[in-house]
Amino acid sequence: MPHFHIEYSGNLEDVIDMGGLCECIRATAADIETFPTAGIRVRATRVDHYAIADGKPHHGFIDILVRLRAGRPADVKKQATQCIFEAAEAFLAPAFTHHSLALSLEMRDIDPELSPKTGTIRDHLDATPQES
Repeated sequence: MPHFHIEYSGNLEDVIDMGGLCECIRATAADIETFPTAGIRVRATRVDHYAIADGKPHHGFIDILVRLRAGRPADVKKQATQCIFEAAEAFLAPAFTHHSLALSLEMRDIDPELSPKTGTIRDHLDATPQES
């Protein structure tokens, strides 16, 4: 872990490079010592049905949820949250100058006893991808 889930209003599809935002967050997370590289997952989901502020359709939102296995000290989580938020804010700076946009981020701890995990990504981190 961590897993990053970005929800964004559908009216931003042609305004923001969501793949670029995912990569920005992944790269930033990979540089944070408390986040194991093999556990980083970043995904973005377009939301087509939403209502914002005064209901006018030009408003948009990006909400980043960070799910993190419990056990890290509060100060470490706070610093990581700030680092990820600042990276996203910098990536989105051009959009903020031209669009009505709300950015939010929340980090949540996951109880490891209620969240089993398995996988082989760690086994393949340094491996060259094989062609099918």
